[in-house]
Amino acid sequence: MDPITGIKPYKDTTLALLLAAQKFNYDIYYMEMSNLSLVDGSAFGKAIRMEVYDSNDCWFKYLDSDPAQNYLLSDFDCILMRKDPPFDMEYVFATYILEKAQLGGALVVNDPRSIRDCNEKMFTSWFPDLCPPTLVTRSKEQLHQFMKTHEDIVVKPLDGMGGSSVFRVRPQDSNANVIFETLTKLETNYCMAQKYIPQIESGDKRVIMVNGQPIPYALARIPAKGELRGNLAAGGRGVPQLLSEDDLHVCKRVGPELIKRGLIFVGLDVIGDKLTEINVTSPTCAREIDAFGKIKIGEILIAAVEEMLSKADHS
Repeated sequence: MDPITGIKPYKDTTLALLLAAQKFNYDIYYMEMSNLSLVDGSAFGKAIRMEVYDSNDCWFKYLDSDPAQNYLLSDFDCILMRKDPPFDMEYVFATYILEKAQLGGALVVNDPRSIRDCNEKMFTSWFPDLCPPTLVTRSKEQLHQFMKTHEDIVVKPLDGMGGSSVFRVRPQDSNANVIFETLTKLETNYCMAQKYIPQIESGDKRVIMVNGQPIPYALARIPAKGELRGNLAAGGRGVPQLLSEDDLHVCKRVGPELIKRGLIFVGLDVIGDKLTEINVTSPTCAREIDAFGKIKIGEILIAAVEEMLSKADHS
């Protein structure tokens, strides 16, 4: 995960997962991406045991005096990969190391190969009937044509998170050309354009999927006044709500593909009845949904992990 010293414990999903694992009597070993290594084809990680607490003042304590002990990653029952994007080549290299741990017998959540394969923006293209009109391109000409066709569009980078560098663009916008140049880095990088969905005013819903099944409540992230983005990191306000029929339809379509790819813990982003993103790296919002629905998403995930480990033991 990212440094545990810097999290906001009251809202951190990774902490919720660790609290659940501890409740299920797992020993917790903490490591960051810089602690991973590959030695003669075997995956290792320098890790330290710790306890976690549901507290805003003191949320963890190291149990080992020497944090530099090197462990064979395949000896762990389960490894949660909870490093936030950016999804750069260093992240890709880390997934190769985790794949070796997986081949050695550890359960890695989520599957490292699928994290590499399923870009959080582009993976929606596997479900085009669920999505708004969408374009992935480097071409300014194509972006201008897409904007001319749909009149009101949203453009964003393929590797962003938290709503960073998301633009709403219309034909009368004098900055359209510079926005397209910036996002494509003068037509050397791909970006995504989607038709603007007016229902964003009612919230960009985060739907949590555990082993292909939806948690009954979503978190509708309502944009701040004058804002396009509902992301909490961009000032959005979270409002938990029961899943709608449209939400359940999206989940039913996407769920089997997630299971097939070993994507056990996933966050779907839904605006109105349209799927806009499939978050597979480190989905968030579990704490906010838990607080409203008296649901323990972390415990649901760890129970799914237990079941998967049990099946592996008996196979």
